[in-house]
Amino acid sequence: MNKLFLALIVLTSIACKTSRPSKSQQKTYEFLVGTYTQKGSKGVYLASFDPEAGTVKMISNSEQIESPSFLDFDKNQKHIYAVSETDAGSVEALAFDKTTGKIQKINAQPSGGAHPCHITIDATGKWVFTGNYTGGTLGLLPINEDGSLGAPVQIIQHYGNGPNTARQEKPHVHSVNISPDNRNLFVADLGTDEIVNYAFDSEKGHLSEVQRIRVSAGSGPRHFTFHPVLPYAYVIQELTGKVTQFLYQNGKITPIDEVSTLPPDFKGNNSCADLHFSPDGKFLYGSNRFYDTIVRFSVNQTNGKLEQLDQTSVKGKVPRNFAITPDGKYMMVANQNTDNIVIFKLENGKMIDAGLELPVSMPVCVKFLKN
Repeated sequence: MNKLFLALIVLTSIACKTSRPSKSQQKTYEFLVGTYTQKGSKGVYLASFDPEAGTVKMISNSEQIESPSFLDFDKNQKHIYAVSETDAGSVEALAFDKTTGKIQKINAQPSGGAHPCHITIDATGKWVFTGNYTGGTLGLLPINEDGSLGAPVQIIQHYGNGPNTARQEKPHVHSVNISPDNRNLFVADLGTDEIVNYAFDSEKGHLSEVQRIRVSAGSGPRHFTFHPVLPYAYVIQELTGKVTQFLYQNGKITPIDEVSTLPPDFKGNNSCADLHFSPDGKFLYGSNRFYDTIVRFSVNQTNGKLEQLDQTSVKGKVPRNFAITPDGKYMMVANQNTDNIVIFKLENGKMIDAGLELPVSMPVCVKFLKN
């Protein structure tokens, strides 16, 4: 055995060792959970999921906050902003130390209406939008340099109703959604069957209405999202179980198609909630509450049209919200009525039960942190 051959063996051995990831290099996902607190939840939680070890666990939680149902965090992941879904309606600013997991209250401000159920931070990180369900309003609040919140600088009241007298007796703002270019805020109003488009001036902190789109009567638009690449946007209808597709161009949207989230032969009670794209934009998922499934659609990569592929049981009841890991490998489904977050592996877009769940009282929102 000559010296050259021995050297090749040594180099090969070193390459194999250096290419094999150590346990400390394995991917671990950390995520925040917003909850309702009627059954004992303390508020906002930080949790982690380690696929290699097959474990999911709680790390820490905030001090007591009343029903921080929906939340968002800033780009530096140093501050969390959560609505407190109460009669009074407020927004909580929380300091967040990702290293220690400590979550500490900074201050709170009025959300601009009763029962805020959705919140979004704009791209500049200087403004927070709130959607107030019972109040039928949206609020715009400034974020100060220290991460605290200022009082609302603008509160916009919606007016009108819909044909479903039990659910659409007045406006119910259900989501506030900033456009990819940060120039428009699209607001889904379940009570009036409308998507209201507001131009947003991030320098002055001001919203002005530019477009009002009426969707199918009695549909109850809820959560809204943009395709990651294509010029389309989509809204899920809580009351009729459909998804409406819009063409998104020049800051405006135009409805072009509508598909069902349910099987063709479905008869019974259902209420849609959330929708998200896979990171590559090939699949769109939506949650069916009471039917208790996640529907999966394929997305035509030319015209954005949706085709229903399958339904997957959420292994619980009332999937209020769900989230997909940034790498598109896993999905976590928050089942509000069974107090659990169930983990699914995504294989070519198909949901596979990972056999893991995290017990948490009345989970409402899941947000993955960035590594």
